[in-house]
Amino acid sequence: QVQLVESGGGLVQPGGSLRLSCAASGSIARFYTMAWFRQAPGKQRELVATITNNGNTDYADSVKGRFTVSRDNAKNTMNLQMNNLKPEDTAVYYCRGIQGARDYWGQGTQVTVSS
Repeated sequence: QVQLVESGGGLVQPGGSLRLSCAASGSIARFYTMAWFRQAPGKQRELVATITNNGNTDYADSVKGRFTVSRDNAKNTMNLQMNNLKPEDTAVYYCRGIQGARDYWGQGTQVTVSS
C-alpha cells in the first residue's frame, strides 16, 4: 500500500507562487498516470493537471500557462509549480496515483490566495 502525502500549501497573495509536492511512501513508477485535483468550498473536486510516466502532461484550461506539473520517479515525488495565483485557485489540492484499477489519494493541502 502506497501512501501519498501533499505539502507546500499555504497563504499567498494574488500574483504570487507556490510549489506543491506529493511524496509517496513507495515507488511512483507503478503509477502510469499521476494527477493533481482541487476542491474549493461548496464545489466538486476538479482535475487540475495530469502527468504520465513518459512525461506527457495535460492541464485544465483555467490553469494553462500558470501551472506546471512534474514528476521525479527516482525521488518518488510529483510537484505542481503554481505561478500568478488567483483567488479562484483557493482550494484543497490533492494528488492522485492511478495503478490499473487501483486509485490512491493523498489527504490534501490547503492553498489560499488572498490579499
